[in-house]
Amino acid sequence: MAGNGSVKLLGVWQSPYLNRVQIALNLKSIDYEYLKEQETLVPKSELLLKSNPVHKKIPVMIHDDKPICESLIIVQYIDDQWTSSGPTILPTDAYDRAIARFWSAYLDDKLFPSLREYCITAPEEEKPSKLEKVKEGLGLLEEAFVKTSKGKTYFGGENIGYLDISFGSLLGWLKAGEKMMNVKFLDESTTPNLVAWADCFLSHEAVKGIIPETEALVELANKFVAMAKSKTEN
Repeated sequence: MAGNGSVKLLGVWQSPYLNRVQIALNLKSIDYEYLKEQETLVPKSELLLKSNPVHKKIPVMIHDDKPICESLIIVQYIDDQWTSSGPTILPTDAYDRAIARFWSAYLDDKLFPSLREYCITAPEEEKPSKLEKVKEGLGLLEEAFVKTSKGKTYFGGENIGYLDISFGSLLGWLKAGEKMMNVKFLDESTTPNLVAWADCFLSHEAVKGIIPETEALVELANKFVAMAKSKTEN
């Protein structure tokens, strides 16, 4: 779409945080240039270090030479910057916005770290307790979906919104974890609404082709597991 200025996006393919920004830009029909960092982020590019000198992390979106960092902050920026393009991402109601931000923070602070620990870093004796934390978190999100969707297809209602993007970006790794550990995180018997939501989210035009393939993530995760084991053995 013309008139958006220069938009560049720094990231790595396996990052769900990068996927959030990609989905938000797609929703708003914003063209952007994707600049790939090294898969391991070693070494980090000079542009990344210059654009995010505080955390030195991806993703970074550079809009007209101005860098914006942290995935959820970038998504909010996109929504604020391009108000006339595409659907509104953040809820218009102040309370609904607060709830969406609360659960998005919960995903990043609690659920995704628990998933990563269970699948990759936790020793075998701790895996049962880590699995319970993941399932407990998904149960809470099942309840949150019922309340926030108000009977509609997405957390955001009729269309993908802020919390949909926050959670939906993690579905690739959730599916990879299921395959790696031979478990079902999202199951019809315990999280039927999230199962239906995930199918709708992944088939949305703004999402297609963004979430990495399960097999590719499993292969990468196995590398991480091997690296974690080698560190504990040395």
